Amino acid sequence: MPISNTGGALNSASLPLKPAALLHELFSSKAREFPERTAVSDETRALSYADLDAVSSKLAARLRHEGVTDGMLVGLCLERGVDLVIGLLGILKAGGAYVPVDPLYPAKRVEHIVRDSAISLMISAKDIASVSASASLKILHLDELLAAPEVKTTGPKLDAATAPAYVIYTSGSTGEPKGVLVAHGNVSSLLESTQRSFGFSKTDVWSMFHSIGFDFSVWEIWGALVHGAQVAVVPYDVSRSPEAFRKWLVRNGVTVLSQTPSAFRGLDEVDRLAKDRLALRYVVFGGEALPATVLRPWVERHGDEVPALVNMYGITEATVHTTFKRVRGQDLESSAMVSIGQPLDGWKLNLLDVNQVPVAQGSTGELYIEGAGVAQGYLNRIALSAERFVTLPGNSTPSYRTGDLLMQGTDGEYRYVGRCDEQLKIRGFRIEPGEVEACLQTSPALSACHVGAHDYGDGDWRLIAYVVPTDGPSAWTEQSRAQLAALASDNLPDYMRPSAYIVLPALPMTAHGKIDKAQLPSPLAETSAAPLQSGLSEQEQFVLRVWSDDIGLKGIGLNDDFFDFGGTSLALIRSLSKLKAHYQINLDPGVLADGATAKVLANCIKTSLANA
Repeated sequence: MPISNTGGALNSASLPLKPAALLHELFSSKAREFPERTAVSDETRALSYADLDAVSSKLAARLRHEGVTDGMLVGLCLERGVDLVIGLLGILKAGGAYVPVDPLYPAKRVEHIVRDSAISLMISAKDIASVSASASLKILHLDELLAAPEVKTTGPKLDAATAPAYVIYTSGSTGEPKGVLVAHGNVSSLLESTQRSFGFSKTDVWSMFHSIGFDFSVWEIWGALVHGAQVAVVPYDVSRSPEAFRKWLVRNGVTVLSQTPSAFRGLDEVDRLAKDRLALRYVVFGGEALPATVLRPWVERHGDEVPALVNMYGITEATVHTTFKRVRGQDLESSAMVSIGQPLDGWKLNLLDVNQVPVAQGSTGELYIEGAGVAQGYLNRIALSAERFVTLPGNSTPSYRTGDLLMQGTDGEYRYVGRCDEQLKIRGFRIEPGEVEACLQTSPALSACHVGAHDYGDGDWRLIAYVVPTDGPSAWTEQSRAQLAALASDNLPDYMRPSAYIVLPALPMTAHGKIDKAQLPSPLAETSAAPLQSGLSEQEQFVLRVWSDDIGLKGIGLNDDFFDFGGTSLALIRSLSKLKAHYQINLDPGVLADGATAKVLANCIKTSLANA
């Protein structure tokens, strides 16, 4: 396998990329070449390339009949599975662009996406309640579209370089998410460029681990389909359990795995005790900075040759991935953080100062990305697009101003330094704290709030809300916290909900009138404890102690839901590791299927001990 960085950039000697191509045409070409190969699978069925090509073409004709025109945005709200891939392929073949809506999104976020994108058609399913028809939105059920008689329509006429392929919504600093408009050519360039470094094969099996609303899914789906490979869709519940996920990887023979470092920590932990051999050829990291400590145990067991470990920096506005770094064992000893490598062929990284002047090598500058991946802009946000998609002196095409601070070392590799604004990264998701603050401040119970992030250990980053109650700290109760948490749950996706609410009489300010972040208390300094409960078993007491003292869920009670109280998947994995070591039993997140409470977990421990 090639798996070597070409070190490419716009001004390098690498061969230029091919002209932009339409994604569905790239897929159909592979369907003609490999009609019998499996294209997509989930836990219930699999479709060959020929079958997926046929059913998506039938859907495309129905969508044209329903009024889809060239360049039209069409909503897509389906559960993870084969139907999801049929839906997005059908939309593209009809000439439209898909607007993904995760069924798990709160209703108000769905309403915003529908309103902001001005979509008039949405493909969904009868059993999905998060989307409702209205005077301006027609819901089309996929099963009914596919069961309807075939129709003949004229096909679309699209320019791959400019025709939109999808609009993905990311967090917005103004309090509302913003849609990023990405063209077919952006994605086809990404796939061609990365193929030069990876050498993907028709025999590969790609896991689709991520939500359709997260652009990692673009890479996972199209990386497979344009190379004649298989997309294996990971069930949501399996994606939340590292032990179940590893078994799923073995069972499906996955060779290409994409992970955020946060998710990989859990997989690595269960892998340490596993016996079944993985078929992985590549593990691709993205979404957040990659600490060397995440990979050291893995490399000690598996080496750094197979699977190849690749770190890739990217951003939605520059089409998923921008850089490539093959990670070797020596990289994990020379630096605390793994570098992001060098730009892909067709991409160029510019590190500029506040005056948009290039900084010297070894100095920190703000990253401006130019080249084949730069998106079309923000949907219906002319002013914001002009602010972030800028044309640099001497250039004729726009660059994307990322807000990320990078530096280039003497080895030519780029390293992530931080942000030049307030944006946060939590478990791979970009979060504008202003959007979370705007949501919380709709509550009359607050006079002010500030949202930040804190590492609870081992990369377990969580959102923290510092709140100033309108009636003062003495008026704050557990009901107050529950009401704010409910407000966040109604308006924000789970990754944007604060894990802890810290009450202050006032937000600390600097002499210049800005929030003094250095004076904000650590959430781990909170000393509130759950009310003393009598009659607890030893297991219940120990679980509560671990969740409160080690995981930082101060005040959690026996019947409080772990996740509703601010816990994360990584925090749960950390707590289970401690409990497994203490009781010498096996525990997996799946044991909490009947409720993520200390009571349920303690009962599972008690049962395991009795059966030991």
